[in-house]
Amino acid sequence: MHFGIISFPGSNCDRDCLHVVHDVMGHSGRLVWHEETDLSAFDALILPGGFAHGDYLRTGAIARFSPVMDAIGAFAGLGHPVIGICNGFQILCEAGLLPGALRRNANQHFICNTRAHVRVENNHNRFMQRLNVGDVLTLPIRHGEGSYYCDQSTLASLEANRQILLRYSDATGNISTDANVNGSIGSIAGIMSEGGNVFGLMPHPEAASETLLGSTDGLLIFQSMVEPFAFGRARTRDSGLLGVRDG
Repeated sequence: MHFGIISFPGSNCDRDCLHVVHDVMGHSGRLVWHEETDLSAFDALILPGGFAHGDYLRTGAIARFSPVMDAIGAFAGLGHPVIGICNGFQILCEAGLLPGALRRNANQHFICNTRAHVRVENNHNRFMQRLNVGDVLTLPIRHGEGSYYCDQSTLASLEANRQILLRYSDATGNISTDANVNGSIGSIAGIMSEGGNVFGLMPHPEAASETLLGSTDGLLIFQSMVEPFAFGRARTRDSGLLGVRDG
């Protein structure tokens, strides 16, 4: 699979994502400067974390107008997979490729937590298919504007269409106010588009893709992306066998 990793001025996790794609998973990829407009060579796109254009105005507000964004919209419109991580999630929301917005954290402070927990809410999609509903992933978070927000009608639609893929939880999978690290509505940590091929999340899976980093949970998300989506087959996680269940 050939990945395009979009680089904006201020991106700082683009090379981390390229490392996971190429050196950890053995797939091909390259960095794509935000002024490029031809994405036809790629099978999947990653919008990485960082501070695109310095996050002036608000996160993702300037990056949304980069020349590459129209091409990303067309790419997604063809059904190809797109994942936005942290700042990438913010940009996808600003561009209208995902609903809602990311607001200032509820505590008004930048949060850096190397072992945040998120619970898998839906595995009937190409981003979570190697996981079970209810699995708890340990992933780093680092953001100042990561509190997901949408109006009540949009939230009801996300729930009804099963577009919520990850929620903040404690280590045992319990959802609570204390476990909701940034005050996101519905404890939402990650959502996908109605079409199921665009996924945005605030945690950093690329920073949890090797044992030496303390967690390989994030690698399961990338591995799910490179497999043909065939819901119902058993998946291997670590040394055990997980039977994917509908949930």
